[in-house]
Amino acid sequence: MSKNFGRTIAVFGGSLSVNKESDAAKQMWADLLNSTVDTYGVGGAGFSSLQGWSIQRQVDTAGVYDIYVLWASTNDFTNSRECGSWEDYTEADGYDESRLTTQCGGINYCIKKLMEKNPEAEIYFFTGFRFFRQEAGHNPFSDQANATGLNFAAYVQAQKDCCAHYGIPVLDQFNIQGVNEFNYLLYYMPDKLHLTEDGYRRIAPMQVDFLSNGR
Repeated sequence: MSKNFGRTIAVFGGSLSVNKESDAAKQMWADLLNSTVDTYGVGGAGFSSLQGWSIQRQVDTAGVYDIYVLWASTNDFTNSRECGSWEDYTEADGYDESRLTTQCGGINYCIKKLMEKNPEAEIYFFTGFRFFRQEAGHNPFSDQANATGLNFAAYVQAQKDCCAHYGIPVLDQFNIQGVNEFNYLLYYMPDKLHLTEDGYRRIAPMQVDFLSNGR
C-alpha cells in the first residue's frame, strides 16, 4: 500500500487543473488512492500575482489537507509574466514581495504558505504540459519566445528549479507525457492547448504513481 493511501488532496492551478475533462484523471486518483480530491483551480490563473485569480490567491483560501498539488499552467508564459528565478521571494532576497509578480516568486510564495498551513503536509508539483499553438510551447529548443524572450521550456525548467530549492517532488509532465507534433491531435482539443478526456487518461496513471509515494 502506498504511503498516501486514504489521504486528502487539494489541487491548485489554471484551466488544465479544473476543466471538467480533468475529472477523468482526478477520479482515477480518488479511486486508486482512496482519497478525496478538492480543486481550487481557476481558468486563466498562473503563479504570478498578476495572472488571473492567481494560484497564490487559491492557496490563501485553502484549508488544511494531507497533500497539496501545485499544477502549473501555461498562463504565465502565454501572458508574458516574468519568469524570474528560484531566488524570488525566498530567504535569498529577504522575501521581497515585489517578486510575487514573477512565476518563480509565486511558486515560492505558495510553497511557503502551504507549509505554514500544515507543516506535515506533502507538497507535490506538476509541471505544465506541452501545447501546440506555437512551436515555443512544445519544442524545448525553439528560438521562438514570448515578450520576455523565453520559450515555454525555460518556464518549466524554472518551475523545477524552485522545487529543487525546497526539496519538492516534481512530476515533469512536459517531458513524460509522450505527446508531440505527431500524435497530439489524439489528446488535445482543437485549440491545441487543453486536453481531452483521453489526454487526461493518458497522463493519469503516471500522476497516480507519483502521488502514491511522491516519486
